[in-house]
Amino acid sequence: MSDAATRTETDSEKWAEPSGLARWRGVGDVVGMLVVLAALVVLFGTRSNHFWSAQTVKTIVNQFADLTVLAVGMTLVLVIGGIDLSVGSVMALCGAVLGIAIVDWEVSFPIALAACLAAGAACGLVNGFISVHWSIPSFIVTLGMLESARGATYLLTRSETKYVGPRIEWLARPLPGLGASTSFLIALALVAAGHVLLTRTVLGRYMVAIGTNEEAVRLSGVDPKPTKLLTFVLSGLCAAIAAVFQVARVSSADPNGGVGMELGAIAAVVIGGTSLMGGRGSVLRSFLGVLIIAVLQTGLDHVGASEPSKRLISGAVIVLAVVADVHRRSWGASVGRAAARLRPKARPLG
Repeated sequence: MSDAATRTETDSEKWAEPSGLARWRGVGDVVGMLVVLAALVVLFGTRSNHFWSAQTVKTIVNQFADLTVLAVGMTLVLVIGGIDLSVGSVMALCGAVLGIAIVDWEVSFPIALAACLAAGAACGLVNGFISVHWSIPSFIVTLGMLESARGATYLLTRSETKYVGPRIEWLARPLPGLGASTSFLIALALVAAGHVLLTRTVLGRYMVAIGTNEEAVRLSGVDPKPTKLLTFVLSGLCAAIAAVFQVARVSSADPNGGVGMELGAIAAVVIGGTSLMGGRGSVLRSFLGVLIIAVLQTGLDHVGASEPSKRLISGAVIVLAVVADVHRRSWGASVGRAAARLRPKARPLG
């Protein structure tokens, strides 16, 4: 590693939070989310006579598989210091491709699934290539993709819903004796895979390093562009898988599907402790964030909250999650500075 890279890493880690405290902070985040989750369950259980029921549990685990998968991809993108605002529209586009392939082209489900996944990967590739190759902020690039993918969806479907029917419903149907659907089980497997990717692989370490200090990664001899490009492709694939789950749940490909899903994914991920500034995130905690969002939305439905009220509360949750993220970073920086002052200074030899 070059001297320049060493100096950059030293400067970036000078005020880093001690690893032990960072580990305990992660445990504290999990405990805090579990407390919030329990508080929501108790609150809505006391406000609605039907909230504490097996049917509510089935609703939560089976209707939010698509959001769970979107949160996995969003976690990876935020960890590298980017953001993907296009996942809702890409999800609708991939759902349209799936529906057209099954209904109009009359191909088998595996071929339709391959076309759906290819569409999602292509959208992610375009996002990543433009953002990485021309150094354009991903916020702007994915905002453009949000509009482009939605427009392409309307053109493909002619603004008509494609009814798919029982050919794909089996994915969203609860399994006998289990209560959970195949979609939810696949979503759990993707959460586990995302966690392993981020914490146990070289690619995951590169993602965290790029989000922490991309210049240090570059100076150490590692090109961050392929990793960033691959991350956006993975986000596009997650949007495509989420599209499959949503089409299976509603038995149709709706060109208006996925509207606002990007906000739900961002809210869940930030609630889970992933930093909007990059360099820190956990897929498992993002899943807890999805559970909090799911319980909140289901509980609001049970107490009869109006649609404007639900949107108001969801927006407030996003703002509070961002504020909490800012305070977490501020606290970590303060602890890092205090620890740096306590470190013994190196004495010159001789």
